[in-house]
Amino acid sequence: MSDLSQIVKAYDVRGTVPDQWDERVAEALGAALTRVLDDAGEPDGAVLIAHDMRATGPGLAAAFADGVRAEGRAVIELGLASTDMLYYASGALGLPGAMFTASHNPAQYNGIKMCRSGARPIGQDSGLADIRARAQALLDAGTRPAAASPAPADRRDLLPDYAAHLRKLVDLSTIRPLKVVVDAGNGMGGYTVPSVLGDAALPALPLEIVPLYFELDGTFPNHEANPLDPRNLVDLQRAVVTHSADLGLAFDGDADRCFVIDERGEPVSPSAITALVAARELAKHPGSTVIHNLITSRAVPEIIREHGGVPVVARVGHSFIKAEMARTNAIFGGEHSAHYYFRDFWFADTGMLAAMHTLAALGEQSQPLSLLASVYERYVASGEINSTVTDQAARVAAVRAAYPQAEADELDGLTLRFPDGAWFNLRASNTEPLLRLNVEGPTEERMTSLRDEVLERVRR
Repeated sequence: MSDLSQIVKAYDVRGTVPDQWDERVAEALGAALTRVLDDAGEPDGAVLIAHDMRATGPGLAAAFADGVRAEGRAVIELGLASTDMLYYASGALGLPGAMFTASHNPAQYNGIKMCRSGARPIGQDSGLADIRARAQALLDAGTRPAAASPAPADRRDLLPDYAAHLRKLVDLSTIRPLKVVVDAGNGMGGYTVPSVLGDAALPALPLEIVPLYFELDGTFPNHEANPLDPRNLVDLQRAVVTHSADLGLAFDGDADRCFVIDERGEPVSPSAITALVAARELAKHPGSTVIHNLITSRAVPEIIREHGGVPVVARVGHSFIKAEMARTNAIFGGEHSAHYYFRDFWFADTGMLAAMHTLAALGEQSQPLSLLASVYERYVASGEINSTVTDQAARVAAVRAAYPQAEADELDGLTLRFPDGAWFNLRASNTEPLLRLNVEGPTEERMTSLRDEVLERVRR
């Protein structure tokens, strides 16, 4: 019997296959999603289903589709897709969807990201808990959803439409020629990048693409498709320098996140990309709201204000960001983890569109990326540091007590701010006995000193 509390997380479904979940569980989740959609008054219509390149994806997706169809809803199978392709389909067709992916996790994992029509997120507080409870009831009872005449299934290829839509949002046709190394990490970027940036059916772009690991392979034979880990950027950094490229782009497994490397082989922080894209979007939509999570650099809200925008801070996580964007009608949102959200993309996240904005910003002027990005890199950040602890609450309390004069914020974990501009955030993992620390300071010395002080107290 499967315990779904182990795999249904705050934002999605994620676990090892077949140890934690299998096709039987996928079928129950498909039936449960359909019941939740029906009860919520979601208009009758098909459910979109897509999967990434993991070997377990097709079987899980097919079982999920069986559960949906048994409950009376038709299915449109998209086949291979990136997560933002699924969001495109949900927005363009006005249908709910399910994307089978474990994003950056190792090969034995798989998962599901679900959304309502218009790419509206389904998270713990917006339907996912109900889906878990209904699926668990089906599994506990040992019953399977069944219908005398299951709803139909159809299949569509939306890759060309997705590529054409993105090309309409960012014009790359007039930029200067750029050489770009792209590391797809054997993930879905290897499927979508050629269509978006090099499709012969679309107008040619002044881009020379140098591909790394474009072969779809869910075993990740070269490195994990997790660019947040610096070890997985080494090949891209080397290739950018070797090929004298203008920049490098790295996508995670389902290609909804994009990391950027400058011409020297140095990473450009996601906070800098957030500020860069925000400035571009505010130039088109003056006075608009821009969302950022509380772990992005304090340079982000500064730059948003300098460009006439209204910065709004949100909790970490796509369901929180998307909800806040919808509430404020924000033009753009960015996270420290390289998730980027666009109002023009149904408030959903897309690594590809962020990459295109970066290409446009670089190609519309003559400076190298390192100089362009330096305008948005004002402070020194530690990156996220994880510590394994068994007493998360006690450790956070001890850290708070050590800095009684600091300004405290508990929107998401504990954030302490200091008069010199330094700050740190310490928050507990939802799924593991970990505390996650992010530190920023006005100088390398100040950041390092504060980082080491806090880590000593966390790990004591």
